[in-house]
Amino acid sequence: MPSKSSTAATKGLDNLFLDGLKDIYYAEKKILKALPKMAKAAEGKEVSAAFEKHLAETEGQVDRLEQVFELLGRAARGKTCPAIDGILEEGTEVLEEYRGTPALDAGLVAAAQAVEHYEIARYGTLIAWAEQMGMADAAKLLKATLAEEEATDEALSTLGEGGVNERAMQEAA
Repeated sequence: MPSKSSTAATKGLDNLFLDGLKDIYYAEKKILKALPKMAKAAEGKEVSAAFEKHLAETEGQVDRLEQVFELLGRAARGKTCPAIDGILEEGTEVLEEYRGTPALDAGLVAAAQAVEHYEIARYGTLIAWAEQMGMADAAKLLKATLAEEEATDEALSTLGEGGVNERAMQEAA
C-alpha cells in the first residue's frame, strides 16, 4: 500500500478538477432542493419569481455538469461540500427566524447571494483549471454556467437595491 505522501505526490490538477466538479455537483443538487422552499417562503412576488427562475437555470447547470463528467469519462457523482451545507443552513436559519417579518425577503436575497458568490468562485476556478489542462469543451460548458450565476447575482443585487431592503426597513419602523 502506498504511503500517504507518495499518493499525495501523484495527485495533480486533474484530480483537483475532478474533486471540484464533484463538489459543485453536490452543491447544485442541494441548491435544487433549497430553491423551491425559498420561493414558497418569499413574501414578495418578485423575490419568489427570482428563485423560481434560478431553479430552472440550476436544472440546466446540473445538466451541463453531467456533460463535463461525460467528457471526462466519469459518472456524475457529488462529494459532500461542507461549505455549501453551511451556507444553506444559514439560509434555513434566516427562513425560520424571520418568517412572517418584513425582513424575510431581504434575508432570503442575502442568503441566495452567499450561495451565488460561492458558486461564482468555484466555477471561476474550474474554468481556469479546465483551460490550463486544454479542456476547451469543459471550459465552455462551465463558462455558460458562470455567466448565469453572475447574472443571478446581479439580479439579486437589483432586487435588494430595488426595494426589498428598503421595505424591510420601512415596515419594521
